Amino acid sequence: MKIYTQRLDDIKKNQMFEVLELSFDTRQKSRFRATLANGTDIGVDLPRTGILRSGSFIATAEGDVLRIDAKPEHLMQVTAQHGFDLLKAAYHLGNRHVPLMLTPAAVYFEPDHVLAEMIIGLGLFIEEVEHPFEPESGAYAQHSHDHRLSPIKALHHVHH
Repeated sequence: MKIYTQRLDDIKKNQMFEVLELSFDTRQKSRFRATLANGTDIGVDLPRTGILRSGSFIATAEGDVLRIDAKPEHLMQVTAQHGFDLLKAAYHLGNRHVPLMLTPAAVYFEPDHVLAEMIIGLGLFIEEVEHPFEPESGAYAQHSHDHRLSPIKALHHVHH
Protein backbone atom coordinates (compact mmCIF):
# COMPACT_ATOMS: atom_id res chain seq x y z
CA MET A 1 0.00 0.00 0.00
CA LYS A 2 1.30 3.44 -0.93
CA ILE A 3 1.60 5.76 2.07
CA TYR A 4 1.51 9.51 1.41
CA THR A 5 3.54 11.31 4.09
CA GLN A 6 4.51 14.70 2.61
CA ARG A 7 2.65 17.88 1.74
CA LEU A 8 3.92 19.63 -1.38
CA ASP A 9 3.78 23.40 -1.84
CA ASP A 10 3.95 23.03 -5.58
CA ILE A 11 4.80 20.47 -8.24
CA LYS A 12 6.97 20.42 -11.35
CA LYS A 13 5.24 21.46 -14.59
CA ASN A 14 5.32 17.95 -16.11
CA GLN A 15 4.70 16.06 -12.83
CA MET A 16 2.22 13.20 -13.22
CA PHE A 17 -0.34 12.79 -10.43
CA GLU A 18 -3.57 11.03 -9.59
CA VAL A 19 -6.61 12.83 -8.17
CA LEU A 20 -8.58 11.89 -5.06
CA GLU A 21 -11.83 13.61 -4.03
CA LEU A 22 -12.35 13.75 -0.26
CA SER A 23 -15.01 15.20 2.03
CA PHE A 24 -14.20 18.15 4.28
CA ASP A 25 -14.35 15.83 7.29
CA THR A 26 -11.65 13.57 5.85
CA ARG A 27 -9.51 16.51 4.65
CA GLN A 28 -9.30 17.71 8.28
CA LYS A 29 -7.58 14.48 9.35
CA SER A 30 -3.83 13.93 9.15
CA ARG A 31 -4.19 10.12 9.05
CA PHE A 32 -6.71 8.15 6.98
CA ARG A 33 -7.10 5.43 4.38
CA ALA A 34 -8.75 5.92 1.00
CA THR A 35 -9.31 4.20 -2.32
CA LEU A 36 -8.29 5.80 -5.62
CA ALA A 37 -10.62 5.74 -8.65
CA ASN A 38 -8.63 2.79 -10.08
CA GLY A 39 -9.34 0.74 -6.93
CA THR A 40 -5.90 1.13 -5.32
CA ASP A 41 -5.99 1.42 -1.53
CA ILE A 42 -3.71 4.11 -0.10
CA GLY A 43 -2.79 5.44 3.30
CA VAL A 44 -2.18 9.04 4.32
CA ASP A 45 -0.02 9.90 7.33
CA LEU A 46 0.79 13.62 7.22
CA PRO A 47 2.25 16.02 9.76
CA ARG A 48 -0.56 17.81 11.64
CA THR A 49 -0.27 21.13 9.82
CA GLY A 50 -3.87 21.92 8.95
CA ILE A 51 -6.61 21.01 6.54
CA LEU A 52 -5.94 19.61 3.08
CA ARG A 53 -7.44 22.35 0.92
CA SER A 54 -8.92 21.44 -2.44
CA GLY A 55 -6.07 21.40 -4.96
CA SER A 56 -3.43 20.42 -2.38
CA PHE A 57 -0.71 17.98 -3.40
CA ILE A 58 0.70 15.19 -1.24
CA ALA A 59 3.44 12.67 -2.01
CA THR A 60 4.98 9.37 -0.97
CA ALA A 61 8.66 9.12 -0.01
CA GLU A 62 9.14 7.45 -3.42
CA GLY A 63 7.79 10.52 -5.24
CA ASP A 64 4.25 9.38 -6.15
CA VAL A 65 2.06 12.50 -6.19
CA LEU A 66 -1.65 12.82 -5.44
CA ARG A 67 -3.85 15.92 -5.81
CA ILE A 68 -6.62 16.22 -3.24
CA ASP A 69 -9.87 17.81 -4.41
CA ALA A 70 -12.99 18.70 -2.41
CA LYS A 71 -15.66 16.06 -2.96
CA PRO A 72 -19.22 17.27 -3.55
CA GLU A 73 -21.21 16.67 -0.37
CA HIS A 74 -24.66 17.34 1.04
CA LEU A 75 -24.80 21.01 2.12
CA MET A 76 -27.22 23.80 2.90
CA GLN A 77 -26.97 26.68 0.38
CA VAL A 78 -28.12 30.12 1.53
CA THR A 79 -28.95 32.75 -1.08
CA ALA A 80 -30.58 36.17 -0.91
CA GLN A 81 -32.06 38.78 -3.20
CA HIS A 82 -29.73 41.42 -1.74
CA GLY A 83 -26.07 41.11 -0.82
CA PHE A 84 -26.61 42.75 2.55
CA ASP A 85 -29.06 39.97 3.54
CA LEU A 86 -26.41 37.38 2.68
CA LEU A 87 -23.94 39.32 4.81
CA LYS A 88 -26.42 39.19 7.73
CA ALA A 89 -26.77 35.41 7.28
CA ALA A 90 -22.98 34.98 7.34
CA TYR A 91 -22.83 37.08 10.52
CA HIS A 92 -25.50 35.04 12.34
CA LEU A 93 -24.04 31.71 11.21
CA GLY A 94 -20.52 32.82 12.10
CA ASN A 95 -21.71 33.72 15.60
CA ARG A 96 -22.58 30.03 16.01
CA HIS A 97 -19.05 28.98 15.01
CA VAL A 98 -20.12 26.59 12.26
CA PRO A 99 -17.73 26.03 9.36
CA LEU A 100 -18.91 28.27 6.49
CA MET A 101 -17.99 28.42 2.85
CA LEU A 102 -18.50 31.90 1.44
CA THR A 103 -18.97 32.70 -2.25
CA PRO A 104 -20.09 35.99 -3.82
CA ALA A 105 -23.61 34.60 -4.39
CA ALA A 106 -24.16 32.10 -1.56
CA VAL A 107 -23.12 30.81 1.86
CA TYR A 108 -22.80 27.05 2.45
CA PHE A 109 -22.79 25.02 5.65
CA GLU A 110 -23.23 21.40 6.70
CA PRO A 111 -26.88 20.35 7.18
CA ASP A 112 -28.40 21.66 10.40
CA HIS A 113 -32.15 22.14 10.51
CA VAL A 114 -32.08 24.53 13.49
CA LEU A 115 -29.76 26.84 11.53
CA ALA A 116 -31.90 26.39 8.41
CA GLU A 117 -34.97 27.59 10.34
CA MET A 118 -33.02 30.62 11.59
CA ILE A 119 -32.04 31.47 7.98
CA ILE A 120 -35.67 31.18 6.83
CA GLY A 121 -36.66 33.40 9.78
CA LEU A 122 -34.24 36.04 8.49
CA GLY A 123 -36.10 36.00 5.17
CA LEU A 124 -33.37 34.28 3.13
CA PHE A 125 -33.57 31.33 0.76
CA ILE A 126 -32.15 27.96 1.69
CA GLU A 127 -31.92 24.70 -0.21
CA GLU A 128 -30.08 21.41 0.15
CA VAL A 129 -27.47 20.88 -2.58
CA GLU A 130 -24.54 18.65 -3.51
CA HIS A 131 -21.45 20.90 -3.65
CA PRO A 132 -17.74 20.70 -2.76
CA PHE A 133 -17.21 22.15 0.74
CA GLU A 134 -14.23 24.44 1.26
CA PRO A 135 -15.02 26.46 4.40
CA GLU A 136 -13.11 29.55 5.44
CA SER A 137 -10.01 28.64 7.44
CA GLY A 138 -10.68 31.25 10.13
CA ALA A 139 -8.72 34.30 11.18
CA TYR A 140 -6.49 32.39 13.59
CA ALA A 141 -5.83 29.23 11.57
CA GLN A 142 -2.28 27.94 12.04
CA HIS A 143 -1.63 27.07 8.42
CA SER A 144 -3.54 27.11 5.20
CA HIS A 145 -2.86 26.21 1.61
CA ASP A 146 -4.58 29.39 0.52
CA HIS A 147 -2.17 30.83 -2.03
CA ARG A 148 -3.23 34.45 -1.54
CA LEU A 149 -0.58 36.44 0.29
CA SER A 150 -0.95 36.65 4.03
CA PRO A 151 -0.42 40.15 5.51
CA ILE A 152 3.03 39.04 6.77
CA LYS A 153 4.07 37.65 3.36
CA ALA A 154 2.66 40.76 1.67
CA LEU A 155 4.83 42.98 3.90
CA HIS A 156 7.81 40.74 3.21
CA HIS A 157 7.30 41.12 -0.55
CA VAL A 158 6.96 44.90 -0.27
CA HIS A 159 10.32 45.27 1.49
CA HIS A 160 12.34 43.22 -0.99
